[in-house]
Amino acid sequence: MESHKIQSMRKAGTILSEVLESVMEAIEPGVTELELDELAERLILEKGGEPGFKKVPGYNHTICISTNDVVVHGIPSNRELKIGDVVGVDCGVFLGGYHTDMAETKRIVGPNHAVDEVDKFLSVGKEALFQAISKAKAGNYVGQLSAEMQQVEKAGYSVVRSLVGHGVGKELHEEPEIPGYLTGSIEKTPILRNGQTIAVEIIYNMGKKDIVYDGTDDWTIVTNDGSISGLFERTVMVTENGPEFITKLTTDGV
Repeated sequence: MESHKIQSMRKAGTILSEVLESVMEAIEPGVTELELDELAERLILEKGGEPGFKKVPGYNHTICISTNDVVVHGIPSNRELKIGDVVGVDCGVFLGGYHTDMAETKRIVGPNHAVDEVDKFLSVGKEALFQAISKAKAGNYVGQLSAEMQQVEKAGYSVVRSLVGHGVGKELHEEPEIPGYLTGSIEKTPILRNGQTIAVEIIYNMGKKDIVYDGTDDWTIVTNDGSISGLFERTVMVTENGPEFITKLTTDGV
């Protein structure tokens, strides 16, 4: 991979990581989804990047926001967030000709909050993502990452089948696809190459895996059974020694 790509993606990843951290910290009762979108755009531009998602034809926002039963591609609205909401934010930064992609989900909790099944749902998914990323080593198979993400199903959750992680670089979505589930043998999935940049993403539901368009636009996808959905995503570079995180939060511990 040429040094310009590495340098551009590292810079874009730093911007995206800082911006998403700020956006997640801003999620609190009374804040609207659109206010989070405006915050993300302002910060990206201030830091010298461009909102990557605005380069997707027909999409006019900086983030996609997935509140409660929204799975992906939720368009920010004037909806005010409240205690108990599960809020996922997906965001991308474009810089120097290259894209980065990242998503995080959090729950808005009030005082005296007691940990429950929703909290477990989120922690299990995030842990599965990082277990998958640990396999992002040159010579390993995509299926090794998929198998790790699918472990959430042992906890009773469901990985969405029609939405997957992906390569990322000059385009926001590139080959290979990186499913959160495994079909067939690992050895029949693509081999990861040194220097490859990928967006590893787990998209999963508390209920069943089935999803539908919500009917209000051509973007927003929701769970068919109304259950809570979660998503976590990081852009990483595959190396011979394992993953290099291009995007990460300070709380990730990597």
